[in-house]
Amino acid sequence: MKQLSLNNQRGASVTGVVLFIICLGLIARVGVGMIPAYVGDYQFTKLVAQELKKANDAKQTEKQFMSNLNQQLSINANYDSKPEEMLIFTNKTPGALAVKTQYEVESNFYGQTFIVNRFSKDVTSADAK
Repeated sequence: MKQLSLNNQRGASVTGVVLFIICLGLIARVGVGMIPAYVGDYQFTKLVAQELKKANDAKQTEKQFMSNLNQQLSINANYDSKPEEMLIFTNKTPGALAVKTQYEVESNFYGQTFIVNRFSKDVTSADAK
């Protein structure tokens, strides 16, 4: 009879397969926690850019811009935070309004462990496409 040595073993061991499945599960769980936050940020940024373009074209003040943005968000989105808490004006001149988004989104990873996504970006009228 031939003796098999460990050097001739091919394929993955049970431990290797179990560790691979655990890693895939963790990666999927992190993805489920992060992807919706990035999609929400993309949608929020596009909405802000569109409203900013409309406000600058109509030479509106920051109060009128925020009122229009609040109205659009109440119709289109479900955000826990108010736009006043998510936006910082970098230029308040009517017709040349400029804002910066600055906020964070928390999602529960497991138990009392949370994934925190922080978003900070300058938004201009040129971002509206």
